[in-house]
Amino acid sequence: MHQADFAIIIPVYNHEQRIKEVIMQALSLGFPIFVVDDGSTDQTSEIIDRISGITVLRHDKNRGKGAALLSGFAAAVKTCKWAISIDADGQHNPADALNLIQAVPSEQRCIVIGRREGMNSELVPWTSQFGRKFSNFWVWISGGPYLADSQSGFRVYPIPESLHLKVIARRFQFEVEILVKAKQQHIQVLEVPVQVIYQKGAERISHFRPFKDFMRNSETFSRLIISRIFRGIFRLLTFSAVGKGKK
Repeated sequence: MHQADFAIIIPVYNHEQRIKEVIMQALSLGFPIFVVDDGSTDQTSEIIDRISGITVLRHDKNRGKGAALLSGFAAAVKTCKWAISIDADGQHNPADALNLIQAVPSEQRCIVIGRREGMNSELVPWTSQFGRKFSNFWVWISGGPYLADSQSGFRVYPIPESLHLKVIARRFQFEVEILVKAKQQHIQVLEVPVQVIYQKGAERISHFRPFKDFMRNSETFSRLIISRIFRGIFRLLTFSAVGKGKK
């Protein structure tokens, strides 16, 4: 793998407070950067338009984080094989992307997740702490890998494979569904420890809505679990039919 194989994707929606800082830190790594403005209504658009050295993609209205990532993948795949996704809220240290890249096995296509360290700190919102544990359990029950941080948005994705995994969710749920679909297709999912930055007294902009996104999560996991059950029944019937045919 070479550095030219990687691009950074930053999905952003109304993050005027931190987006410039995140982009400037990411630029120092030397990778192509695709910033996907997912229908922002604050000053985000004006801020990113003033930054040179990046490619800006825009949605005319908010479509969701998953849709923004897919737009970034579709643009980056023309020149790169891998995408590094970084959240726009400033919780990640972009320099940790180098640790994620180093964890990619030679000649192997996989997803690498930045497992956020220090998530039990009192500075971390309870919604983030609960959501992480909730998601980890249900990703596993849905047939995905057993992980410590299935909600981390700091990841390395193999772009062609990610575009063809047929993920249905287009909002936050995209990031958990793609893990389940990856395991179904025998794509390995790895975790690497990374920093998480929650500054005391600093305003953190999150668009996670506990009730609405809990319901969306429930719908996504229900769909994945039902799909897993039917796949198991199909395999059982196929195995039974093959066994009878050999008699």
